Amino acid sequence: MNQVKPILVQGQPLGGGALPVIITPLVGATREAILDEVAAIVPKAPDLLEWRVDFFAAIGDAQAVIATAQAIRQAAGGIPVLLTRRNVSEGGVPIAIVEQEVVAMYVAACEARCVELIDYELSNAPADLKKLRDVSAANGVTMIMSYHNFKMTPDAATLDSKFAAAEKLGADVAKVAVMPQNEQDVLALLAATDRARQAIGIPLISMSMGGVGSLSRIMGWVYGSAATFAVGKSSSAPGQIAIEDLRAVLAVVRRAVTGA
Repeated sequence: MNQVKPILVQGQPLGGGALPVIITPLVGATREAILDEVAAIVPKAPDLLEWRVDFFAAIGDAQAVIATAQAIRQAAGGIPVLLTRRNVSEGGVPIAIVEQEVVAMYVAACEARCVELIDYELSNAPADLKKLRDVSAANGVTMIMSYHNFKMTPDAATLDSKFAAAEKLGADVAKVAVMPQNEQDVLALLAATDRARQAIGIPLISMSMGGVGSLSRIMGWVYGSAATFAVGKSSSAPGQIAIEDLRAVLAVVRRAVTGA
C-alpha cells in the first residue's frame, strides 16, 4: 500500500501521524452554543475541530470571529482548529456578508493566528485564493483548497483536475467531496484519490457523501485520504458517522489492512 501523506500543522503531522485523522465539525450559531459543542466533543478526542463559521451568526464581525476562535482553542485542550466558511454553492449556509468581507475575515484570523488551518474553495476567484495562500503561509496557517459537489460525482478527468488544481495553486492540502448516485460513484472517488496520491505531492482529503458514501469515510485512508469527518455532536454533511462508531470501525479495518 502506498504511503498516505500526512497533513502538517506548524511542521508537525496532525494527529501525531495516525491515519486517518478524525475531524469533527462545530456548527453552533453563537459563541455559547459552539463552546457547548466543544465541551461535548473534546472528551471524544478528535484530531481536529472544524469550525464551520458560515453557521456563526456574527460572521460579519471579524473581531467576534477571532475572539470565538480563541475561546475554542482555549477550550479544546490542544486540539487544533480549522476555520471553514463553506460557500452556499458547495453545501454551506447563506451568510449576510459578501465575498470581499469573507476574505477579510480569513485574513484577520490568519494574522491573529487564532486557528491552525483554513479551508477555501477552489471555485473562488483566483486573486482571493492567492491572497489567502499568501497570508496563511506568512502566518504559519495550513491551507486546504477544496471542491465539493453535493449533487453528483463528476467524471474521472474532473476529479483528477480538482486535486491537481489545489497543488498547482499552492495548497498545503487538497480536498474533494462529492455525492454518489450509486455504489460505482464511490469506487470512482476512491480511484481518483489513489491516482492523486501517486500524481501529486501534497496530502489529500477525499470523501463520497451520503449513506453509501460513508464507506469512503471508513476506507478512504487506504486509498490516500489523510483525514475523515465524524460527528462529535452535530453533523455538517450527509453520511458522517458518530466518532465513537467510526473509531471502532477504523480500528478493525486498520488491523485487517496493516496487521497492526
